[in-house]
Amino acid sequence: MRFTDEQRRHRLVVRHRVGAPPPATPPSVEEIVDGVLVLHATDPATVYLSVLARSSAATLDDVREAMYARRSIVRVLAMRRTLFVAGLDDVPVIHAAASLGVARRLRTRLLKELRTVPTDPPVPDPEAWLALVEDGVDAALRAAGTATGAQLSTAVPQLRTAILPTTDKAWDVRRTVTSPTLALLSAEGRMVRTEPRGAWTSRHHTWAPIEAWFEGGLPELDEAEARTRLVERWLEVFGPATVDDVQWWTGWNKTDTRAALARLALVDVELDTGPGIALPGTEPVDPPAPGAALLPALDPTPMGWKERTWYLGAHRERLFDRMGNIGPTVWWDGRVVGGWAVRSDGEVVHRFLEDVGSDAVEAVEAEVEHLQARLGGATFTTSFPTPLERELRA
Repeated sequence: MRFTDEQRRHRLVVRHRVGAPPPATPPSVEEIVDGVLVLHATDPATVYLSVLARSSAATLDDVREAMYARRSIVRVLAMRRTLFVAGLDDVPVIHAAASLGVARRLRTRLLKELRTVPTDPPVPDPEAWLALVEDGVDAALRAAGTATGAQLSTAVPQLRTAILPTTDKAWDVRRTVTSPTLALLSAEGRMVRTEPRGAWTSRHHTWAPIEAWFEGGLPELDEAEARTRLVERWLEVFGPATVDDVQWWTGWNKTDTRAALARLALVDVELDTGPGIALPGTEPVDPPAPGAALLPALDPTPMGWKERTWYLGAHRERLFDRMGNIGPTVWWDGRVVGGWAVRSDGEVVHRFLEDVGSDAVEAVEAEVEHLQARLGGATFTTSFPTPLERELRA
């Protein structure tokens, strides 16, 4: 079977709700998250904006209610050591398939630093020290219900242990072990990031025990089986794709990637970019009517594949930073055609990077006006500003 770039873009529009005609019944926040598997959450604003981009009826409060009142979606540290928001049904699979591997690397790194780098105070037995800290954090968090990192470091003074600089490099500074230790415990499924202090754009999250979302804790799954289940879910959302796309998105090595794929009955397909794979039953969809969308920085759609030319065109240099993080993008008919930003006064501004025609211009301008009204003057900055975004915010 062959899938042209155009056919893949049609599937992207329909499956990811990127400029697709709105359904008769607006999708819930949970349905939107399920439809794209995960939302990127490195920037808190991205979670909200990714939902708003896929439903003209959703509000900021709707997203907050799903995350913190219904607790039907939750933040997880997972693929590529990246922070995501996922639905409760997918979290156990993601945890076993990706988070546990991240946790092992974080634990190894932290213990190595404690053994080899000077600390204040000294840590003569890193393994015993970390076990003591883990128990202390668990007890303190259960007693408090929710707590900030600062509150936990007050309850567990060992978290204020500092790793000392060993060079004169600008980045080599005194830093406490609070953040890496809490990140480790979250990757191990013992605690989760919950509602931040401050506005919806705040990065100052509080922490809560995992039992606040999963009674009795996360279920234990076989890691190999979980990797296969995660690949299957990913192909439901992002297929057809390439094996390199799968490996890049998951962050696995080649051995784990091939083993996970080998357990699935896949269909070989031909893409315009070369050989690809798909789940049985993956078929082209009817071409949807052209539509516009404003996707935020690090949205799961443009960050879903390693090979992006088929929807990005020649715009990588303007829309990505040097680390491979995409900024806010303007979409028309399943393609990236420009970028946008929010200025310090709350104005939403945009720029086209190619000639798209009057229909597209009119539709995008309507999306810009609608988004600005929904944000209500809120401002935010992305963690990884791109060249075009810097220009637009100036």
